[in-house]
Amino acid sequence: MEKHRIYSVSVASVYPHYVAKAEKKGRTKAEVDEIICWLTGYGPQALDDQLAKNTSLENFFAQAPRMNPSRSLITGVICGVRVEEIQDTTMREIRYLDKLIDELAKGKAMDKILRK
Repeated sequence: MEKHRIYSVSVASVYPHYVAKAEKKGRTKAEVDEIICWLTGYGPQALDDQLAKNTSLENFFAQAPRMNPSRSLITGVICGVRVEEIQDTTMREIRYLDKLIDELAKGKAMDKILRK
């Protein structure tokens, strides 16, 4: 089975879109970073390092220090697909992040986004 094209896209190329989406709705880059770090276990410096290295999305998630166990609580539709029904692990992780950024842009409270 051929891998989806999104796997080879660098985190650094999508990151500015996440930040722009959040800022357009009055949220901050710091909140985007907090979400990414919560989901993946990267610290702020490690996240910056991954961005600087142009790490692919596939490797970014594969090398994540500690994927948050609460991420399984993320449900809903993103790109017309229910995230909890996505079979491919890497694609599901990518869509979890997309869903969290959407929730941020929609004005949801950080405690709810981070499933506290």
